[in-house]
Amino acid sequence: MAANDEMTEIRQLLQGATVRSVGRAADMSVVEFISLRGEAVNAHMQCPFRIVQQGTIIMGSRDMTYPQRGAGVEAFDQFKTIYDSRAATLNGILEQLRPAVAGVIFGDAGYVALEWDPGFRAEIFPDCSGTVEAWRVSVRGGLHYGFPQGSV
Repeated sequence: MAANDEMTEIRQLLQGATVRSVGRAADMSVVEFISLRGEAVNAHMQCPFRIVQQGTIIMGSRDMTYPQRGAGVEAFDQFKTIYDSRAATLNGILEQLRPAVAGVIFGDAGYVALEWDPGFRAEIFPDCSGTVEAWRVSVRGGLHYGFPQGSV
């Protein structure tokens, strides 16, 4: 499938989808959505990822490397990092707001941004020159799309 076709498919899956939660699986950032057709859609990021609200970074993939105060050396394995704390806070907000994706923006070299109100923007920016999977968008039990093309 051509890259433009994949971008169209990803846009159709995510445009208007409800942003359900943010979390992680090991060291991979995960954002869950419910599409307009009611499908469970996931975005998995194995590259740098951040969520910005009105120009301020509220959480980023690098936050996984910092333990919460008093969490100790097992913080990562116990899901007690700054990332986990901020994800829990954001998930409370998402549960109340149930925001929908208002914009899906594709840039150079695998960059993707997802926008939702009030003033949120999730940004994915691959930082590897190889053919290692940087991110994927998938329907649970269905199709998978990713970057670089063919890596999924």
